[in-house]
Amino acid sequence: MRCTFYSVVFILFITSFNGYSQKKTTQFNIRTIAFYNVENLFDTIDDPSKYDEASPLMELKGNKSKVYKDKMKNMAMVISKIGLEKTNTSPAIIGLSEVENRKVLEDLVAANALKDKQYQIIHFDSPDERGIDVALLYQKRYFKPIAQKNYELRIWDEKGRRDYTRDQLLVSGILDGELIHFIVNHWPSRSGGEAKSRPKREKAAWLTTQIIEDIKKEDPKAKIIIMGDLNDDPNNSSLKKVLKAKGKKKEIQEGDIYNPMENMFKRGFNTLGYRDNINLFDQILISSSLLTTTNEYDTYKMFKTNIFNPRFLTTKSGRYKGYPFRSYGNGLFTGGYSDHFPVYMYLIKEKK
Repeated sequence: MRCTFYSVVFILFITSFNGYSQKKTTQFNIRTIAFYNVENLFDTIDDPSKYDEASPLMELKGNKSKVYKDKMKNMAMVISKIGLEKTNTSPAIIGLSEVENRKVLEDLVAANALKDKQYQIIHFDSPDERGIDVALLYQKRYFKPIAQKNYELRIWDEKGRRDYTRDQLLVSGILDGELIHFIVNHWPSRSGGEAKSRPKREKAAWLTTQIIEDIKKEDPKAKIIIMGDLNDDPNNSSLKKVLKAKGKKKEIQEGDIYNPMENMFKRGFNTLGYRDNINLFDQILISSSLLTTTNEYDTYKMFKTNIFNPRFLTTKSGRYKGYPFRSYGNGLFTGGYSDHFPVYMYLIKEKK
């Protein structure tokens, strides 16, 4: 009888220990999704079909080729470090803005800091007057694109003339076996003033809503990530009234857009500074299906969203102390990086 008792106790102990061990050894996939305005990533060749001769690089005197290589090296190094702390690699997906053409993207992914990641490129030439585009890079070991499309933003100025600007890029694909849609943006600038240029960004936000509707026709519960340099803060009308993005998780209902950057902006976080003002123009937003509002961890959810602003990316002294350490200033190459900080998001799900 005593032997039977101890046998039962031993079995219960082993069962409990195995259950405990299983909980302790649960593993998760964690992927970094990022966006970076790379500040005039132009080549040294004058393209007669574009106004690229006004780019800071083209206006420099001296060895433009060396500056181009240094700029490329800097951009690659920054990208290689985004999300590294949690994932031990660079972003699985990163959207870019202010790139001139596919060639500069090819040079970027071939740089020493990134070449072992084997980034693939998705890019369309846009009708932007300066020749700058958006693009998406992805590590092919994690992501497999199945569809890509550029959406033309058609806007006009107050005199009825076409204002040629950046397209919006939609890439749909499989991230670790899961379908996710990415929309990469670079909305019209505040040239002429915020109020005067506001309708252009509201039209850009409207175009984004149409892309979302196109996606939802196929899948009403689609997982959508919207990223970009929006040239508006999270509290501006383009995001709050047109895109109808919400900044509080508890208010999110099915089909809503959640903006995790809104609370960050209220707390004083920023991705750029201009004329003594700080702004959070660079943002990542998600559809409600990517919120961590349930206990279902076998599917990707947002874990954390942040701004990548280590000390080496920050101006350390002078009038612009604390601002992003930009590449160009006063007609010179500063040795810096970009006039924007990158932003990034961790997605997480339990490994099966």
